[in-house]
Amino acid sequence: MMNTEFIITRATARDVPKVATMVGELLTEIMTTINIQAFHFDLTETMERLSDFIKNEKYVVFVASRADDGAAGFIALYESYALYAEGAFGTIPELYVRPEYRSHALGKRLVSYAKTFGFSRGWSRLEVTTPPLPQFDKTLEFYEREGFAITGGRKLKIAL
Repeated sequence: MMNTEFIITRATARDVPKVATMVGELLTEIMTTINIQAFHFDLTETMERLSDFIKNEKYVVFVASRADDGAAGFIALYESYALYAEGAFGTIPELYVRPEYRSHALGKRLVSYAKTFGFSRGWSRLEVTTPPLPQFDKTLEFYEREGFAITGGRKLKIAL
């Protein structure tokens, strides 16, 4: 029987390898599903970037692990500022639960940690962008169940 007891902790430097690995899994899942090479992923570069983000508090990451220390998922947050949001707010750039741990309410628990953290920071809201639709309609449904509302528009980017 699979151990499904999860411990959620704030990531530290020692969590960087397992979080970076899961980032690669997330990006691979998205690209495989949409059949587009939308991201570049290099594990070493991602670990270096994540180490810097955590060390300099650019990112806050909560990691869900099994009691035996196997990583099951994570959520990342960063603080943003906007006049339309009336000040500081949080953005969720990544949320990932490994497929074998989905349907264990782990995503819900990670979002709950994000909400609590955001409230403690005085954020006015949390924002998230889903992966491409309709391929990730289930992701959109998950966020809506967690209280997120569609605000319209689309995420756009330009390489610099």
